[in-house]
Amino acid sequence: MPPDRHAPSHPPLRPFGARRVVRRLLTMVAAVAVGAGLLAAPAHAAPPSVDEIDAQIDKQWQQLEPTIENYNKVRAQLKVNQKKSAELEKKMVPLELESALAMNKVGDIAARSYMTGPSQEIGALLVNTQPGTLAEQLVILDRLAQQQRKQIAKVLAVRDKYNAQKQKLDALIATQIKQRDELAAKKKQIDAEMTRLKAMLPKSSVRVEGCPKIDGVIAAAAQIAIKTACSKTGAPYVWGATGPNSFDCSGLTQFAYKAAGIYLTHFTGAQWNEGRAVSRAEARPGDLVFFYSDLHHVGLYLGNGLMVHAPQPGQPVKVAQIAYQPVAGFRRPY
Repeated sequence: MPPDRHAPSHPPLRPFGARRVVRRLLTMVAAVAVGAGLLAAPAHAAPPSVDEIDAQIDKQWQQLEPTIENYNKVRAQLKVNQKKSAELEKKMVPLELESALAMNKVGDIAARSYMTGPSQEIGALLVNTQPGTLAEQLVILDRLAQQQRKQIAKVLAVRDKYNAQKQKLDALIATQIKQRDELAAKKKQIDAEMTRLKAMLPKSSVRVEGCPKIDGVIAAAAQIAIKTACSKTGAPYVWGATGPNSFDCSGLTQFAYKAAGIYLTHFTGAQWNEGRAVSRAEARPGDLVFFYSDLHHVGLYLGNGLMVHAPQPGQPVKVAQIAYQPVAGFRRPY
């Protein structure tokens, strides 16, 4: 190649300069990616709080309660109408039998007349008829046939009346069965949702009908004791009773902790010594709370100044404030 055609030469890029260019390119790509949200960390929704779960459960219950009451209403109406339908069906049995017998009788007479001619009774009537009376007796026979036809018609009319009433009832019953099944399905769906929500509650949360909502119950024994005692709200107070259907005060606490595998003596003084002393500030749900200087009453503490206890004759197991009588102290039996 001639000297004037040589390609112009350029000095090679220095390593430092090349690295700087690469860094700038990477910085620009990263900036674009971040701006586009490509490098953004995925957002995770925080799990619902206990209060939020309780609110959702309450919302489901507001839907479930009217559903249950409508279900009960439809079932009650269905039961009444099914009874009415069964009664009408019973009334129709003898009418249908009477109608069938009468129709069979008419059929027999018609068959004999067709196959053998007039029956012996009719033949005798014709032979013994005095002159001038034959036409009269034929009229009587026709009247008898008409009477039989009228009797059958009456039976059929009554049966048809019952049938019409039963058809209306059966249609109503079919509608109510459909309503009942739809309400039952809706109830099942809401129940399932409430079960799902309750399963989301922390294990330290206790939800039992008859007692307030309790959170922060860590010990398994305390959870079982609380659930057991709360499930007995409404049970009568009976002196010396330890369950399962009636209780006195120490009988209830003994029964509650027995379910958790912890045996307490059926006596308040002994239960005081069988538990570990805790201060009022340290007291937590599941502890035993004792009253009066002689410790003659005990309840199961639920927190927030509440307990479940068997008060006295005439008052069933219930939730009450601990402040209504002098507190002697708290004991933890586990």
